[in-house]
Amino acid sequence: MKPTLALRVSQHLALTPQLQQSIRLLQLSTLELGQEIEQMLDENPFLERSLEEAPREEFGLQKADARVADDDRETEFAANSAADYAGEARSDAEASDEATPLTANDGQDWEGDGTLDMSPDDKEYGGDAEAIGNNLAGSAAGSGDADATELARQQESLQEHLHRQALGLRLSDEDRVALRFLIESLNDDGYLEDSLQALAEGLAGDDAGQVEDLLHHFTVALGLLQSLEPVGVGARSLSETLTLQLRALLRTHEDDGYDPAGDAPAPEVIKLALRVCAQPIDLLARRDIKRLAQVCSATDAAVRDAIAAIGRLEPKPGRKFADVQRNVVLPDVIVTKNGNGTQARFKVQLNPDVMPRLRVHDIYANALRGHKSGKDAASYAALQQRLQEARWFIKNIQQRFDTILRVSSAIVERQRNFFMHGELAMRPLVLREIADELGLHESTISRVTTAKYMATPLGTFELKYFFGSSLGTDAGGNASSTAVRALIQQFIEAEPPKKPLSDSQISLMLKEQGIECARRTVAKYREALRIAPTNLRKALQ
Repeated sequence: MKPTLALRVSQHLALTPQLQQSIRLLQLSTLELGQEIEQMLDENPFLERSLEEAPREEFGLQKADARVADDDRETEFAANSAADYAGEARSDAEASDEATPLTANDGQDWEGDGTLDMSPDDKEYGGDAEAIGNNLAGSAAGSGDADATELARQQESLQEHLHRQALGLRLSDEDRVALRFLIESLNDDGYLEDSLQALAEGLAGDDAGQVEDLLHHFTVALGLLQSLEPVGVGARSLSETLTLQLRALLRTHEDDGYDPAGDAPAPEVIKLALRVCAQPIDLLARRDIKRLAQVCSATDAAVRDAIAAIGRLEPKPGRKFADVQRNVVLPDVIVTKNGNGTQARFKVQLNPDVMPRLRVHDIYANALRGHKSGKDAASYAALQQRLQEARWFIKNIQQRFDTILRVSSAIVERQRNFFMHGELAMRPLVLREIADELGLHESTISRVTTAKYMATPLGTFELKYFFGSSLGTDAGGNASSTAVRALIQQFIEAEPPKKPLSDSQISLMLKEQGIECARRTVAKYREALRIAPTNLRKALQ
């Protein structure tokens, strides 16, 4: 075969560094975005955040200022090359890191204005819905009130609580150090995950004599640790923490006497509960009444009372000391409601607390623009690239929040009956519908709805919460899987305690409501709601 030359026309998609950064910023959560911004501020000298607004570069400045002056909006986005981005960002470290304006200029205007008004359509449900909640934006901006993050910082940790109690104990220096070491070795739930032997060997290494000495001090310290509040702390297993709490209840009865009129279980019930906890924990998890009654030499009724007493205990003693700050969710979007009934309107706006205010450092940019000598051509090119990276970064952040706002607005428009009537009014929604409406790809919608949250009058939800598959109805329509799960939860909450509903019965009840839902689907939704099966929901009476 002879070699030949041929021309061929083809198309392919090339991901530029700017596009790659835009995609990556879009899928980051609020926390990850903050970390990315801090890293970029450290690496790029042309990017800055400050309290006062510095002189901006003269690139389309008058046009941008005129546009901002004409628009009376709650959230303003002015796109110029100096990059003042509207919004506020609060720094956890210093008050001086608060927000500063941010704009960017790439020849395009920032289309989002930060708000969207829409009227819900509740004609098919009839009547007015009850007023739900208060204005979230107004309450968040209330003067003098500490926000959730500030309150979370004031939360006392489990270790601090235990160290404060340990100060009142009269201990030798060795035992005090051993107790402190065990306290610092606890996990968030208050459990000691490593054995005393492993802890001693980790400190002493191969020195057998020192390991034995440390093991002695750790054993003494463990007894002291388990005597502190909260009761059950320092346990190495679930059975041990339950046993510690039951023994504390029994000591209370011995010291103060048993009050039959009180809520505390009787001493004989506690003693039987101690025997139940001494058995393999899987028997208790399965609530195997027959087997437990046999191994504990007790009646079924007595074992039920013992299991009921165990059910009142705290399986995670350190739960109330959990780091609340890590669990604080900052919503990316805030939805507020004005009015009631058919006259109600919903306003969708970006949360100013999560939007950074960045800009290009004008002094450096102007200095770079004034030095273009040939002998420093290489240095000038490198610095010019860093300046362009700063502008790209600001523009991509703008595009990120604009996309989040557009997707959130489309979600609220399609699920407005949910905001009026709750979960039962949720409609089926898939990513493709929002993607087709906004002219975006499904993967973009997936990135936007992951780890992004919306604060509504009904609570704070992840954007993915509003998407759900559809189930057929007798009327030929579709019901959202979210609405079906809410209906299943209502059925189970209203079931007779002594005769809980089976998955088959729930499937038949849904069919009576006109919803075709198989038994396996009911079981899947029940497990997603973390509801136990029928045999475990039976009342312990």
